Amino acid sequence: MSEQMKTAKKPYYFKLGLMLSVGVLSLVSTGTALAQTGDGEDSARTLGTITVTATKREATLQDVPVAVSVVGEAEIEKAEIQDLGDLQSIVPSLRVGQLQSSANTNFIIRGFGNGANNVGIEPSVGVFIDGVYRSRSAAQIADLPNLQRVEVLRGPQSTLFGKNASAGVISIVTRAPQFESGGSVSASLGNYNAVRVKGDITGPLSDSVAFSVSGNLNQRDGYADDLATGNDVNQRDRWGVRGQLLFTPNEDLNFRVIGDFDQIDEICCVAGNLINGPTGAVIGLLGGQLDPENPFSYDVYNNFDSTNEIENSGVSLQADYEMDFATLTSITAFRNTSSQTNQDSDFTSAHLVQLNFNDTDIDTFTQEFRLTSNNTDGPIDWMLGGFYFDESVATETEFEYGPAFRGYADILTAGALDAVEAIVGGPTAVGTLFGQAGQGPAESFGQDNTAISVFGTVDFHATDRLTATVGVNYTKDEKDAYFRSVNTDTFSALDLVALGVAAGVPATVANDPTANPFLALAPLQFLPPFLNFPNAVEDGHSEDSETTYTLRLAYDISDNFNVYGSYATGFKATSWNLSRDSRPSSDIFIPGSSASIPPPPSSPIRDAGLAVNNLTTGTRLAGPEESEVFEIGLKASFDRVAFNVTLFDQTIEGFQSNVFTGTGFALANAGEQSAQGLEVDFTWAITDSFTLSGAGTFLDPVYDSFVNSAAGDISGATPSGIPETSTSLAGTYETTLSNDWDFFARADWQYESDTEFFDDPVNLALIAPGGYSRGIDVVNGSLGIVTPSGLGLSIWGRNVFDDQSITTAFPSVAQAGSISGYPSQPRTYGVTVRKVF
Repeated sequence: MSEQMKTAKKPYYFKLGLMLSVGVLSLVSTGTALAQTGDGEDSARTLGTITVTATKREATLQDVPVAVSVVGEAEIEKAEIQDLGDLQSIVPSLRVGQLQSSANTNFIIRGFGNGANNVGIEPSVGVFIDGVYRSRSAAQIADLPNLQRVEVLRGPQSTLFGKNASAGVISIVTRAPQFESGGSVSASLGNYNAVRVKGDITGPLSDSVAFSVSGNLNQRDGYADDLATGNDVNQRDRWGVRGQLLFTPNEDLNFRVIGDFDQIDEICCVAGNLINGPTGAVIGLLGGQLDPENPFSYDVYNNFDSTNEIENSGVSLQADYEMDFATLTSITAFRNTSSQTNQDSDFTSAHLVQLNFNDTDIDTFTQEFRLTSNNTDGPIDWMLGGFYFDESVATETEFEYGPAFRGYADILTAGALDAVEAIVGGPTAVGTLFGQAGQGPAESFGQDNTAISVFGTVDFHATDRLTATVGVNYTKDEKDAYFRSVNTDTFSALDLVALGVAAGVPATVANDPTANPFLALAPLQFLPPFLNFPNAVEDGHSEDSETTYTLRLAYDISDNFNVYGSYATGFKATSWNLSRDSRPSSDIFIPGSSASIPPPPSSPIRDAGLAVNNLTTGTRLAGPEESEVFEIGLKASFDRVAFNVTLFDQTIEGFQSNVFTGTGFALANAGEQSAQGLEVDFTWAITDSFTLSGAGTFLDPVYDSFVNSAAGDISGATPSGIPETSTSLAGTYETTLSNDWDFFARADWQYESDTEFFDDPVNLALIAPGGYSRGIDVVNGSLGIVTPSGLGLSIWGRNVFDDQSITTAFPSVAQAGSISGYPSQPRTYGVTVRKVF
C-alpha cells in the first residue's frame, strides 16, 4: 500500500465517526425520537440493564464512560462460548491467537498485544479473573465454569490495573456463592467424539456462610491426524474444579474465598506445510514425509507427539468492609502455573529433532487494597488503592538433534562436514563429531519480579450531567533475570574464520565468504554457544518506574444519550528475552573472530574475556512500552435500542515485538506503533421476540517507526496480522411456546478482513504463490428449548460453513524457503442438555 493511500485513509475513520456522532446529536437536538422511553416510570424496558465493574465501581454498561464490551451469562450459554478463544467471535476488537502449544495463546485488542513464545514477556493485554491478575497465557486459557460475565476493556487501563494493561484488559467475573440453594449441570456431545460436562451447586451453610462448588470436563479427539505416530492432534483434554465460600458476619463485612485447580493434557498444535521449499526434497530423501502445501487436509507427519501438560492452581481472599464514608476492599492471591511441553519442531517425519522440551514453573503472589467512597449525594467520588506483585519464573529446557539431522546437513552441504571433521579431528573423526543425535543445548533460566503500584481516581460531578475524572497510577517494577546454558552442539561452536586460517586462507580475508569457503557452512550453525548472564558486564537487572494518568469528561446530553472524551496513558515494564535467542546488545559487544586480521574492536564483553565463538548481538531485553490514547465516545440507550460509538487514536512507543525468524525469535522494541480507528456496537430489540446485535472495529494500524526489526527498517508499513475491518452480527429469537416451554434460536457471523502474514518482505514473497488467507468469515448457530422445570436442550454448531483460514504462518524450522502455518479449526457441532435447579 502506498504512503499516499495510508495518509488518505487515516482521516476516513475520523470523518465517519464524526458524521455518525453529529448525525445522532442532530436527531437529539431536533427531537427526532429513535425510541420512546415509555408512558411512565412503570413502563418496562425491553432491553435489560447490564452491570459492569470496568472502573472498579459497579455501573451500568451505558453509563460507564469507557470503551468496554460485555458478554453476559445468557449470551455465553446461547452462543456456546467455551473459552476465551471463542469470545472473539462476538467481540471484534479482541483477537485470540492459538500458537504452537496449548500454553501459547496471544490476546490482541485494537491490534496491540504480545506475550507468547517467551516466558519473559508479559502480555500487553491484562487478564483478571475475579479481580486476580493472571500473568501468563498458560494461566488464562482454562475453561471456566459458572461464568457471570466477561468484560473487555479497550485501550490503556494502567491507571486502575497497573503495569501490564497497556493495550487493554479482559476481566472475567464468576458467580459468587448464593444464600439460596441452586445449581446447574450440563453435558454436551459433539463431533470428533467431543464430551463436555459442567456443573455447579451453591447454597447456605449457615445464616452467614454460603458455598459454591463447580467443575468442568472437556474432552475431544483431535481434528488433525498424525499419519506417522497414528495419534490425533489438536485434541481437547481439560478439567477443573473451583470452590468458593462467602462469609458475611454482618451487613457491612463479607469475605469471599476462592480455590481452584485445573489441568490440561493435550497433543497440540497442528502445523501444516504452506510452501514446500527446496528443503522439502531433502526431507524426502531422508525417508521423511510431509503433506506439501495442503494444510486443510489436517494430515501431518511427526516423529513424536507434541505434548502439553499444564496445571494451574490458586487461592484468593477478597474482603469488603463497608463504612459510612467508604468501602475498603482487599484481594489477596497466591497462584502457581506449571507447564511441560515437548514438540517435534521440524513438523516432518524426518527425525531432525528428537527433543524440544520445556518445563516452566511460575509462582505469583498479589495483594490489592482499595478504598472507594460511598458519598452518593456529594459532588465528588473517589478511590485510592495500592497493588503489590511478586513473581518467580523458572524454566528448564532441552533441545536435541535427531538421528536424521546429520544426513540432512550432509545433503545440504554436499558432504562438506566430513571434510571439516577430518581437519578438526583427523580421519577417524569423520561422521562422528558434528550434527550427532543427542547434541544440543540444555538451559536453565528465569526471573524474579516485584512491582508496586499506587493509584487513585477522582470523579467531580460539576453538574447533574457533567462529570470530570482524573486518575493517576505510579508503578515501580524490578526484575532480576538469569540464563545458564550448556551446549554440546560442536559444529555450531566452530570458529569458521579460524578454520579457514588454519587451512591456509590469509587472516586478512578470512572474514570474506568469497575467500573462505568454510563460511558457506555458517547457516548450519543453528545453536551457537550462549553467553550466560548475569556476568561481569551484564547484571541481569532492570528497574522501571512510570506515572500514568487518565483525564476524562463525561456529559449526559439527556436521559438517553451521553458522550465522553478522554486521554489516557499506559505502561508495560521491561521484558527480558528469556530464550536461547537472547544476545548482548551492540553497545557492549562487537562480533568477530579473534583469528582475523585486524581482530575485532575492543568492547566490554570482549575486554572482560567473555566472548565465545560465533557470539552475535541482539537483545537481552525489550524496554518498557508506553501507550497513550485519545478517545471520544457516544453512548445511547432506549427501550428497544442501545448503541455506542468510539473514535480513538492509540499509540504505543517501544512496542515489544517478538517475531520468529526460522531458527529463533527476535525480540525488539518498535519505535512507535499506532492505530486510529472507529468502534461501533448496537443492540436492537426489533420485536419482543427478536433481538439483533452487532459490533465493528475499523482500524488503520501502522509502524510509525520500527528501524531495528528482524526484517530491517519497516517504518511506515502496516503491521502484519491486524485486520483493518472486524465485525460481528448476531440475531436471537426467543419465544414461549404454548406448553410454556421457552424456545430460542441464535446465529452469529464473525468477519475479519485479510491481513499480511509477515512484516518481512522476503517471507511475504515466499508465501504469496500459495494464495492463503488470514481473513475470517465464520457463522455460528444454536437453537434450543427450556422447560418450566429448568431442563434445556440445545443444538449448536460453530463454523457451520467450514470456513478455512490460516491463523498464523512462520518460516519452517531450519528449512530455508519453506513456510508452515496453523490451519483454522474446522466445523464443530453437537447437542447440549442443561438442567438448572
